[in-house]
Amino acid sequence: MRRTSLRLLSLLRPSSSRRFSAATFSGERHQHYNYHPSQPISSSSPIHPSIRDKNQTISTDDDQDQDDDQDDQDPDQDQDQGSSSASSENVEIVISSLEGFSTDGAEARKRLEKCGVQASPELVRAVLSRLRNLWSPAFTFFLWSSTQPGYSHTVREYHTMIAILGKMRRFDTAWSLIDEMRRRAILTPKTLILLLRRYAAAREVAKAISTFYALRRFGFPLSIDDFHGLLSALCRYKNVQDAEHLLFSNLSVFPVELKSFNIVLNGWCNAAVSLREAKRFWNEMTGRGFQPDAISYGSLISCCSKTGKLNDVLKVFDKMSVLGVAPDRKVYNSVVHALAMAGFFDRARALVTAMEAKDLPPNAVTFNSLIRGLAKARRGEEARVVFEEMRSRGLALSVRTFHAVMRGARTGDELFETLELMKELGCPPEGDTYVMMIRKLCRWRRHDCVGKLWDEMKAAGGPDRSAYVVLIHGLFLSGRLAEAAKFYEEMKERGFPPEPRTEEMIQAWLSGRDHFPVDSPGDAAAMDLSSPPETAESPGRRPRRRNHGMHPWERQVTRDRGFALLD
Repeated sequence: MRRTSLRLLSLLRPSSSRRFSAATFSGERHQHYNYHPSQPISSSSPIHPSIRDKNQTISTDDDQDQDDDQDDQDPDQDQDQGSSSASSENVEIVISSLEGFSTDGAEARKRLEKCGVQASPELVRAVLSRLRNLWSPAFTFFLWSSTQPGYSHTVREYHTMIAILGKMRRFDTAWSLIDEMRRRAILTPKTLILLLRRYAAAREVAKAISTFYALRRFGFPLSIDDFHGLLSALCRYKNVQDAEHLLFSNLSVFPVELKSFNIVLNGWCNAAVSLREAKRFWNEMTGRGFQPDAISYGSLISCCSKTGKLNDVLKVFDKMSVLGVAPDRKVYNSVVHALAMAGFFDRARALVTAMEAKDLPPNAVTFNSLIRGLAKARRGEEARVVFEEMRSRGLALSVRTFHAVMRGARTGDELFETLELMKELGCPPEGDTYVMMIRKLCRWRRHDCVGKLWDEMKAAGGPDRSAYVVLIHGLFLSGRLAEAAKFYEEMKERGFPPEPRTEEMIQAWLSGRDHFPVDSPGDAAAMDLSSPPETAESPGRRPRRRNHGMHPWERQVTRDRGFALLD
């Protein structure tokens, strides 16, 4: 089993192109399933009825809906498009001038003033891209570049800076830029929608709604599209109940459309992942006379997949055929993902063939689902075949493709080999890549690998808030409490607001440590991530049994057979 897992990444490396068929997935696992004749089956469905069983479960952390994540892209997501024309040498000069900004900002500003770099839109976008997780030096550079002769910020640069400030919850500073855009007569509704989304991400629902109505204050009419943007932002960041209340409380202002219901339904299905609430809202939608379309069914199928109910996925899919609702690519991708994660690769491949027969060619999301399922099943040879088929079709490899492989990794070596393969094939890792790796490595207690990864993140532009939160929680659950507190302080120094749960956890430990002082200074010293904690017991002497009732912060967490136990 381990030899198979270690060969997976080498098998994924490019070789001669090879197409796959349903016979490729022969030998899939055989299980016995109970089929109930009362369940509706479409005669045109390529899915065999023997896999239908209400007790069959599938993975709950799917990403089959990644192709619909483009509705909330921020300007800093296309950050590298303008950086190619900017001189990399000038970018490095600016970045080096701003080094050490957190410790000595005045000196960094002096170096920036003397750097001798000519400001340009390409340079500004490239530098802001590199500093997207450090709002203070990014804003300092933004202000400096605005004073340079022959240059003035465009809407795109303003949006990039506002997105960075909103991400760091520096909303007052973001509003100052909006006022500046208004004075320059370059303010657009998209600017306020961008800030609205950042408020929704910070769970500031009231301020998000207030920003929406600020469109009227700035002279922009409130359109149904803007209202849909507000609903989408609230639902995307799990404020679905507020979005539903907002929808029904504005029936007299904004005419109700099927799209409005689909946005909230998608929130219950893919953000909140609550099948009970999704069915309740489905009944509300149909009770008001709206007939669900392919988008509605796609959201419900995705929710059934995420909650691990393969039988419900197939029942809803069959119901679409009975009612004459033609499934779109997202519906097919959701079902393919559900089948692949449950191990039914023959059926998943048959559904891919059915997609092509209906002029719906599979996209990267389809192949990512197959690769992820095969990686989970430790079937490296077949994953390589799918990988080669994806390349032969001309589909661009995305970060999601490699994330599918990483989710099936079992060792730290596999994770880092996948990371190197990403770079080798011209697909640089994203922040989500590092967050996923840190979460896995902390779970495996591979703190030496975490230290290696953390150094690489710093060299690539620095970790973001999510990386700090995941690392702090991982260290805390591993018993490395002093290190967790050290990174907690570092996160605050860099201007990242901690989550309430993180702050409560660290403050509880700090209060206990201050109330019961440690026996020696060495006990409170922060440990290095690259080495395991060392004991200070003298040789030849019987170890002193520590009183964990008096020193609760010294307790270690032991993980065994899926349980976390306190020593």
